[in-house]
Amino acid sequence: MNKKIGFIGAGNMATAIIGGLLGNELKSPEEILVFDLDEIKLSAMAEKGIASTATGAELVEKTDIIVLAVKPQNYDEVLSEIKAAVNENKIFVTIAAGISIEYVRRGIGKKCPAVRVMPNTPLLLGKGATAMCRSENISDEDFNEVYNMFALSGEVAILPEEQMNAVIAVNGSSPAYVYLFAKSMVDYAVSVGIDRDTALRLVCKTFEGSAEMLRSGNDTPEELIKKVCSKGGTTIEAMNVLYERNVPGAINDAMAACTKRAGELSK
Repeated sequence: MNKKIGFIGAGNMATAIIGGLLGNELKSPEEILVFDLDEIKLSAMAEKGIASTATGAELVEKTDIIVLAVKPQNYDEVLSEIKAAVNENKIFVTIAAGISIEYVRRGIGKKCPAVRVMPNTPLLLGKGATAMCRSENISDEDFNEVYNMFALSGEVAILPEEQMNAVIAVNGSSPAYVYLFAKSMVDYAVSVGIDRDTALRLVCKTFEGSAEMLRSGNDTPEELIKKVCSKGGTTIEAMNVLYERNVPGAINDAMAACTKRAGELSK
């Protein structure tokens, strides 16, 4: 059976996932439905040929896989609104930080098959890094369909659910760390007279190339650092400052704080 996919919420992440589904020809516009209270977002979907429903409950009735693409604080309201339309054949995908499979099941009053997903925003460009876990009662066929929704737009790792809060610091929130580092580098370049656009191009290409070096697997991160840090050279001077300021420790503390907050938000 060719399953129809519904999205409750039509924001950036839903747009990214739908873009991947359409771009990779995994689904046609006729096989996707959306519901959102924002008419502007629905209009943008209509331009792609995607229809919308008047309520979340109607969307659940008309689709097989339901992606809950709303903020964590909106889950209670959404689950309450769709509860009467749910049967145990429906498959749910939760993509909000801290929202567990069990929480969704309690909210809908059914032990539906489900997948918990932690994507990140580069999914918008087909360069996502996604972590996910599956419920015990989802079939391999259905899980693979959800898996491909994200794998065709980036990298996917399958984890046990007890690691889903911790992984937010690794892939979900981490683009912000990269942007902060990039901003600091560009700001320095501008302060010494280098054009901002030129600096940004160089920084972006450096990040891209460095990621490829890491991905090649020929050297560990530690070995790659050593290869750039010639004795008595310029890079080792920069690295000495970073180590003196305990930047590795600060990154560890930041990630730990992210995980702690995920636990506080968990439902």
